[in-house]
Amino acid sequence: MKFLLQRIAFTLVAAWASLTLAFVLPRLIPGDPAAVLFARARGKLSGDAIERLRQLFGLGDGTVFERYLAFLGNVLRGDLGVSISHFPSSVTEVIGGAFGWSLLLGGVAVVISFALGTGLGIFAAWRRGGLVDTSLPAILTLLGSLPYFWVAMLALYFFGYSWGLFPTRHAHADQLQPALSQAFLASVAAHAVLPAFTIVAATLGGWLLAMRNTMMTVLGEDHVTFARAQGQAPMRVVLGHAARNALLPNVTGFGMALGFVVSGALLTEIVFSYPGQGYLLMGAVAALDYPLIQGLYLTITLAVLLANLVLDFVNLALDPRLRRAS
Repeated sequence: MKFLLQRIAFTLVAAWASLTLAFVLPRLIPGDPAAVLFARARGKLSGDAIERLRQLFGLGDGTVFERYLAFLGNVLRGDLGVSISHFPSSVTEVIGGAFGWSLLLGGVAVVISFALGTGLGIFAAWRRGGLVDTSLPAILTLLGSLPYFWVAMLALYFFGYSWGLFPTRHAHADQLQPALSQAFLASVAAHAVLPAFTIVAATLGGWLLAMRNTMMTVLGEDHVTFARAQGQAPMRVVLGHAARNALLPNVTGFGMALGFVVSGALLTEIVFSYPGQGYLLMGAVAALDYPLIQGLYLTITLAVLLANLVLDFVNLALDPRLRRAS
């Protein structure tokens, strides 16, 4: 219980620090950010919209502390202001539209990469010196060392343009409207294949090597040797005694990876014009959409903090040493 209370307290402090940074950073911009945005919009924004932007950045009346409290109150109510590049939509609406696509693409890719890489790592350690152990880690490490965007462009060129096996852009066919229909779901799955393949190809080697190396260490420990001496089945020894303990570092990495899923696979989404949060962030930076940038920053940082907190609960359930220490 003490361990969990400490982690919850740390998460709350870190969340407060993130909110404070989101309030302070726009004030480091020289001049009036609202005036800059108005100039870039070439007079398309109304006076009310400009005033709302000024309130968002805390450039209105009142002391800095009063503006800070107003900002915290707006965030707690889910009011992140109005997006400039998507005017008159609110930042919450714009981020909500991209959040689902990032979660779908990144979440599915991370789960596949983690499950496949961890399974291959267990098998490689179990069959040490075999074909999987001697060849696959080197191949996947080479693939993972290639520039991320380059792998995406190769997949796009060969599987999309040259062979025409998969769609090359967006998250679904343009003529289809979002709906729980077979045609729409099939289109979403087809459009996600190439971006997801790119993410899996770039990250699979890391999961495999991490699990293999940890498994090699655990397989030499006394409790595994004792289980073998008892005559337990090899599969039970590998999965029940070795893999369960070796899995903890990978579970930690998996939790971190899920937290960063919210930020979107920036380069992959850009190459495939996939409408996730990474692609949205690039557009917000190009348009100097400060409210949207600020909202994306908060979404990403708070998602990572939440993922770490959930991960602490998972580690507590898996690792009896933490339970004894707490």
